[in-house]
Order: sequence, then structure tokens, then C-alpha cells
Amino acid sequence: MLRTVSCLASRSSSSLFFRFFRQFPRSYMSLTSSTAALRVPSRNLRRISSPSVAGRRLLLRRGLRIPSAAVRSVNGQFSRLSVRAVATQPAPLYPDVGQDEAEKLGFEKVSEEFISECKSKAILFKHKKTGCEVMSVSNEDENKVFGVVFRTPPKDSTGIPHILEHSVLCGSRKYPVKEPFVELLKGSLHTFLNAFTYPDRTCYPVASTNTKDFYNLVDVYLDAVFFPKCVDDAHTFQQEGWHYELNDPSEDISYKGVVFNEMKGVYSQPDNILGRIAQQALSPENTYGVDSGGDPKDIPNLTFEEFKEFHRQYYHPSNARIWFYGDDDPVHRLRVLSEYLDMFEASPSPNSSKIKFQKLFSEPVRLVEKYPAGRDGDLKKKHMLCVNWLLSEKPLDLQTQLALGFLDHLMLGTPASPLRKILLESGLGEALVSSGLSDELLQPQFGIGLKGVSEENVQKVEELIMDTLKKLAEEGFDNDAVEASMNTIEFSLRENNTGSFPRGLSLMLQSISKWIYDMDPFEPLKYTEPLKTLKTRIAEEGSKAVFSPLIEKLILNNSHRVIIEMQPDPEKATQEEVEEKNILEKVKAAMTEEDLAELARATEELKLKQETPDPPEALRCVPSLNLGDIPKEPTYVPTEVGDINGVKVLRHDLFTNDIIYTEVVFDIGSLKHELLPLVPLFCQSLLEMGTKDLTFVQLNQLIGRKTGGISVYPLTSSVRGKDEPCSKIIVRGKSMAGRADDLFNLMNCLLQEVQFTDQQRFKQFVSQSRARMENRLRGSGHGIAAARMDAMLNIAGWMSEQMGGLSYLEFLHTLEKKVDEDWEGISSSLEEIRRSLLARNGCIVNMTADGKSLTNVEKSVAKFLDLLPENPSGGLVTWDGRLPLRNEAIVIPTQVNYVGKAGNIYSTGYELDGSAYVISKHISNTWLWDRVRVSGGAYGGFCDFDSHSGVFSYLSYRDPNLLKTLDIYDGTGDFLRGLDVDQETLTKAIIGTIGDVDSYQLPDAKGYSSLLRHLLGVTDEERQRKREEILTTSLKDFKDFAQAIDVVRDKGVAVAVASAEDIDAANNERSNFFEVKKAL
Repeated sequence: MLRTVSCLASRSSSSLFFRFFRQFPRSYMSLTSSTAALRVPSRNLRRISSPSVAGRRLLLRRGLRIPSAAVRSVNGQFSRLSVRAVATQPAPLYPDVGQDEAEKLGFEKVSEEFISECKSKAILFKHKKTGCEVMSVSNEDENKVFGVVFRTPPKDSTGIPHILEHSVLCGSRKYPVKEPFVELLKGSLHTFLNAFTYPDRTCYPVASTNTKDFYNLVDVYLDAVFFPKCVDDAHTFQQEGWHYELNDPSEDISYKGVVFNEMKGVYSQPDNILGRIAQQALSPENTYGVDSGGDPKDIPNLTFEEFKEFHRQYYHPSNARIWFYGDDDPVHRLRVLSEYLDMFEASPSPNSSKIKFQKLFSEPVRLVEKYPAGRDGDLKKKHMLCVNWLLSEKPLDLQTQLALGFLDHLMLGTPASPLRKILLESGLGEALVSSGLSDELLQPQFGIGLKGVSEENVQKVEELIMDTLKKLAEEGFDNDAVEASMNTIEFSLRENNTGSFPRGLSLMLQSISKWIYDMDPFEPLKYTEPLKTLKTRIAEEGSKAVFSPLIEKLILNNSHRVIIEMQPDPEKATQEEVEEKNILEKVKAAMTEEDLAELARATEELKLKQETPDPPEALRCVPSLNLGDIPKEPTYVPTEVGDINGVKVLRHDLFTNDIIYTEVVFDIGSLKHELLPLVPLFCQSLLEMGTKDLTFVQLNQLIGRKTGGISVYPLTSSVRGKDEPCSKIIVRGKSMAGRADDLFNLMNCLLQEVQFTDQQRFKQFVSQSRARMENRLRGSGHGIAAARMDAMLNIAGWMSEQMGGLSYLEFLHTLEKKVDEDWEGISSSLEEIRRSLLARNGCIVNMTADGKSLTNVEKSVAKFLDLLPENPSGGLVTWDGRLPLRNEAIVIPTQVNYVGKAGNIYSTGYELDGSAYVISKHISNTWLWDRVRVSGGAYGGFCDFDSHSGVFSYLSYRDPNLLKTLDIYDGTGDFLRGLDVDQETLTKAIIGTIGDVDSYQLPDAKGYSSLLRHLLGVTDEERQRKREEILTTSLKDFKDFAQAIDVVRDKGVAVAVASAEDIDAANNERSNFFEVKKAL
């Protein structure tokens, strides 16, 4: 299992909800497939530094993140502009769609433009009969994207748009299976497949590089949104939304439902609660004043009739915006759409979904709210304070929006940004909350605050925020900071790097951010002239003349301000459970015996339907590829292995638009055990402390001005067939090829010249890390559970858990006190870590660029390597740590649970075969999906196989159950033994697995993946062999695998992150099944 741990957290929206939670754990924080072992040789890329554009802005729970080279990545407006950068291929000769052709298919051209920023021809069509608008974007990008978006403004917090988003993909007119969405998950080559709900709109996007597969996805989605079965089938509403569950009239009634439990998890996280309160308080007069995701207290008020009416009202072509992007035939796009749209008439009320503007307040509003807190620690020091503004009474023009995005980056985008720096250095709080600009809704918002605030300092935080903003308005920004931001922005635009998130989808979401409000959908795609104008204004008038008026007008002199104090309440979670129990007791008391018997019957009927498989003839309706459509060979990355000054160098000759990507890898095999938990803070210190001659602010600005970013992080993994793990620190950077010398000079500066002398700054790092870990426990408890189990089962897992799991959190609690008591000793330990790893011996350099750039950069690399010591200090250390094998329950204040169980299947004598990837995916998409999510009501349930360590694990996410979920895990072997799959089902499972193996990668990710394969000894020959085993997987392989995974049932360890009440109930039912640890 490959793990990387990062230093910095991302800023993200808390108001976006997804159709499904990706089933494969990539990390404690993000997710991907186990088959990544054949691509990036690991399932886990553990970091939270610079997520992709969509990851930062949209909180993509699928984990659409490839580790980025830049911790100091551009944020806000400019992060989204980066998807519109210079194209990586020349513009093609686009086939035109003539007016006559469009007319024949029922469309008229509204406008068309060539968008030079993304080298695309974009045509806006209108379907004449319904008024549906269609944006058709043509270019040479093989990663094709389709999306249909509806305005869906809710009037209350019952979660109706969110529940409908889940439900429409549960069967349709042409595809009458229980969940065609899941069938697509099983057997598609999709590069994106999900759906998500904003506060005012619902999006259904898909993407694929295979044209046949792409149009299969398009057809399923079109049929799903326009002709779903759910409006005629209350069972889907009950399953995805909510229902009363009663197994026996003598038992208590409970609530069940996927969205209900998803939102219980959301409302267990303080940061999420704060975000919701802020949005609703800023816009009490329009749809943003309620929660589109659903408040668990309100969800049970939603009726099936209201659910059906919402679909009838809003899921109509007249209320839709449809997007196509890529290298497919633009005429065929219209042909596919006309088959659906022609079946509808124009809506009699097409403007009923329009969002009205929120009028600005005449005076600020103050709120005091509670959040669920644990009992540990000093509660008086766990307050949160956030100041929020609605910036404008109307949408901003692109020029102002661009300048505001730049301003956001200047104030908050890097560790050296003044507003961020002053707040964190004040000592008034531990970490930022609600930090920054949010401009994806009708009216832009800005929020900034701190958490971990002492009760007596709450007012001081507010005053500091206002005083700092006034100072920035009066004094402006340092010229070097402005230059660094501009370089970061322009680099991002040139790089055009959206990670594994499809570029076309990033473009769609940006276009929709205006289009959905009946504004110009082309405008957000064109940044060149507004950016040129902004640069000219800054050059001619100075940055103060540009940014100070924005701060004064939109923030300081803006009375539409909401100040929110969040107070910790250790009783809140329990009180909410008691309130829910009391409501359900009253519901039951009001029922007659006949009512109760009918409810028990209805509960059984729903379960029976959920557990009854779809008939083969229905499954055959869902389109799929054939094995003949699948390439027989994996994608090979050009790799030349050589050396510079005796150091191994890997070169990948790929087109990167004149950018050089590099990784320098150092071994930590000589590091003392007791220093391991300090490594993540060591990495952060390298990036965020100064040198003898440069303050950390100056160094940060220098990196921003000269490069595209630098990051430093640890990486650990088991290596199949070896006892010793792979344990490295990676320094990752990128720059324009002509600035490679600057890049390597700055990497050397970070590694050798940074001084570990700033005690107060290091103390901030510790407090921020602890706050992030506590937040991760609440929001990503499945990752904490996975890390804990891995730490019991293999050495690499133990190492990683020491640097990013519960053990790390415990270490941080101790370290906070030690910083004051023994700073000299900590500083000395940081220096010892540097001496232990910094050496040419054992170092590896990885570079990805075009051939000419790779040749030109060799002198810079040689100079960098010459400056490194020859050998590390200290000898090799034997790593042998593991946590004791035991079932463990980690107590946190939560309304839902995260339940895991794992074991090592190599201990049974099982030998790795490619079929294991197919079988693991099938288990996740069938047995666990049906039992843990559909029947159990959890938001996610999945399994994962780490082919490096042999650990096979099960995990659930936002799960109302505990022991019941463990019983489902234990039944997996019997499920496989009783399986009788036909060839079509087997083919789907194989194709879906290949889709994971071959997932789309940009050049930097290809080079990085090749490096990881090299580190773990995964050869191209092995990848080919495993691919052949995947393609020839048989039913016998499924049966044989059952015996291997029985070891998890018989000898595995279970870890749950759950509430005290659920853990006590489990230990009462199974005498002391769990050893209990209190975490929060």
C-alpha cells in the first residue's frame, strides 16, 4: 500500500452532494481503485496538498486527485481558469454543423465562437420545440464529456433535490434495472461517472475516452433524468431518501435512507455545520436560505408526492442546459439529443426555477450556534468564529470577478499570504475556517475565520479580521507577492492541469456558473482579454489602485455581513439522538397493531426488493462494451533509465507544453523510529520556514515567482515479496523548462538552507495539524480505520499510521506541550531527520518533459546533485513496528459510523493473480453495495485489496450500523461460493476493472506513476501479465478467491470509528468485542 502524507489542507465547498461515495480507498482523505497497482503501483496516494481544480472547489468525494507538484497552488477564480489554458495539441479542422443540418434535427444555432483559450469551437444551440439550450464544444481532447444540468431550487431543507439526484439513476424507461448507474460502474471505461447537487442546481456528468462507451453513458443518463422509474416507485424514494424501518412490531422504529445517513454524517462535522449556517444566514430570502442536501431533522418531512412533483416541475428540457465536449462528431450529438427532446413540449412556466437575488442587509447579523464536541480537552478553547459577506447584490462582471479572484489568492492563497499569515500567527486560533471566495452561486460570498479559539478571544478574532482587512486596503500588497501570484496564475493557465478530473467537465462547470442564471455561457471560457486588462491596470496604476477599492467596497463598507460564533457542546450529539428517538417513539405510539404489522410488512417488502437480483433480460438492456473493445496491452510510459553524477535518473519524454516536472526521491531507511512522527512536520517546515538570508515569506514568494510550485512529503509502501517497506521522502516541483535552474536551486535551498529555529511558527504547524486530524476523524473516519488496521497488519502501514493516523494525532497532543518545554530538542530532531535523508547515495531523480527540455535540464540537475552530501548520517535501521492485533473502537461525537475489517490473504498462501482486482471490484459493486448501502442505508460500502502487502479490507462510510456491517463483511466468502455469474456479467466486471487500470492521466501523472512503479519493482512485463489475467478471469477464480478472503472473517481485525452509544451497544451485544479508545 503506497501512502503519501501531506502538510497542507485544501479549501473546499461544503454544499455539494454526490450520487455515490467512491468505493475504493485511496487514502485517509481521498479514494481510488486498488487496480491502480497496475498503473500507479498502489491503491493509496495519501495527501491533501494541492488537489485538482474540482477537488478544491467542489469537494469531490470520488477523490479525483493526482498528487500535484505544487503545495502553493493557485486558488479560487484562477484555479478554474487553469482548465482553459493553452491546448496541448494544435487546433484540428473541426467539422461544422450547418444551419440546415441543425434545423433538420430540430435545433437552431444561437451563436458560435472559436475559444482560443482552449482551442475549441463552441456552438450554442437551442432546441426549437422545448427551448432547451445545448453547448457543443469541439476539439481534439479524447476525454469526451457530456453533462445535463437542471436548475433545482428547493423551498425547504427536506433534501428533495439531493434525494432526487440519487433516485433518478435507479432505473428508467429504457433501462428498467434497479440501478443502471451501478451497472455502468461495473462495466464501463468511464473517466468520470457521478452526479451532484449544488444549492440551486443538479448536475449529471459523464466522461470517457472510448466513443462507444461515451454514448452508452450519455443514453443511460438522458433516459434516467427524463424518464426515471423513481417517480412511479415509492421504494426508490424510501431507499435513497428516508423511510421508517420496523423488523418486528415489538422492536423500536428507526429511520433508514442513504441520503438521510449521508447528511447525518455531514451534520456531525463542525466545519460543515458552520458552512451551512453561513450560507443560509447570508441569503435568508432565496433558495440559499435552506439546505439542498437536506437537514436530517427535516428529511423525514418529505413526502413521495412532493418528490414526484419536484421532478415534474424541474426535470424538463425547458429547464435544462446540456453540454458536449471533445473529439466526437458534433452532428451525432444533436441526433442523440433530438430523440429525447422531441418527445417533450415547451414548458408552460420555463422561468419558474429562476433564482431571485438576495437584497443586501442594512446592518450586520450576529449568530451564536452550537456544534457537537467531544468531552476531552478544554472546551473553552474550542470555539469557532467566522465573518462572512455577501459581496454584491448582483453578479459581478468578469473583469471584477477576475480581480476578486486575484485578491483572494493574494490574501489567502499561500502560507505567506498576509490575511492567512496574520490570523494564524496571532495565537488566537488553531486553523482557518470558511477561508476565501466562493463565486459559483448567483451572488459571490467571502468568508474568513478561525477555529480552536478560546472563549475570551472570540471578539478579538473578529477585530483582527477587520483590522487586517483595513490595513491591506490602506497599505496594499508587496510587489513581490503580486508578481508571485501573477506567475502562479499564468503558470497554471499554461499548464492546463486538472489532474484526473476531465478538462471538459471543469470547463462545463465554469460555463454553467453563468449559464444557469441565463447569462452568457461563453464568457467564463474567455480569460485572455480580462487578464491582459488586469495586468495592464496593475502595471500602470499599481496593485493598490486595483485591489484596495475592492476590499473597501465589497468587504469593509459592506453591511451585508454575518458573524457566526460556534460553541462546543458535548451534549449536542446525544441530545439529537434522544430527540430522534422521542419522535420515533411518538410515531409508534400513535400506530395501531394493524399499522405496526403493516409497517413490518412494508419493511420486509422493501428489503426483499433490494435483495432480489435484476432478471438477466433487464440487465441486457444496459449497454456495455465487449472484450474486443478493450486494448490487449497497457499504456506504456516512455522511460529511459540513466544517471547523472552517479545518481539514477528516470527520464520520460512526453509533451508537456514546455514545462518540466521533477521528483527527487530520498530514502529514510536510516531514520530512527522515534523520529518518524515528526516527518510530516519536518516536510512542512522545509516549505514554511526561512533561511539565514530569506524570511519564509520571501522564500515563499520566490517559489511563486520562479516556479509552478514545490512540495515535500513522505511516501511508504509494502513491497511484494520483501520484508522491508519502501520508505521515502519525495521533493516534487515544476517550472517552465527555461527556469529549471531556478527550480533546482530553490529545491536545494529548501533542503539544505532552511533553518529550524522559529519556535512559534512550528507550534502553529502542530496546532494546525492537530485540528486537521480531528476534522479528518469526523469526516473521513473510514480512512482512520483503514490506517489503524494496516498498522496492525504490516510495517508500512504502521509507518504511515505514525505519520497520519490516530497515533499521529496522539503524538501531536503530546508535542504541543513539548514545543514549549523542549524546543531545542525538537529543533535538533528536525536537523537529525535532515541529516538522515539528505544524500546522493540512494537518491533518485525523476523528470517528465519533452526530449529537448530533458537534455537542457541536465546541467541544473548535476549542479543540484553536486551540492548534496555523499552519504546520509547514521546506518540503516530495521523497521519492525506494528500495532497489537485487536478489534478496536475509536470514539468520536458522531451520528453515523465508519466500520472496517481487514486481514492478510497472503498468509493463506494465496499468490497474486490479476483476477483479484476483478473480484474485489465485483464484491464492492454487488454484495457490499446491495447489503451495506442499499439495504443497510450507509452512504458507502466497499472493499480493497492491496497487492503489495496482501491486506484485504472492507470499509463503510457514514453507516448507521456497526455489528450488522461486520456480519455482512464476514458473509463475503459465502457470497462468492454461491455466485453463479453468466459471461455477460463477468465481461462487465472485467471491462470495469480495465477502466480503473487504464484511467486517464495527464503527462505529469504518467511520469509520476512510472516513478512509483520503479520504486516498487513493478515492471511492464508484470503489468502485461496481470492484464492478461484480468482479461481471462473466470468464475472458478471467484470461487477460489473465497477461500483466501475467509482469513479476514476468521483472523481479521475490526476497527470502527463510531459514537460512544453505538460502541457500548456493540460491546453489550458481543461481550467486550471492541477495545475502546477515545479520540475526541
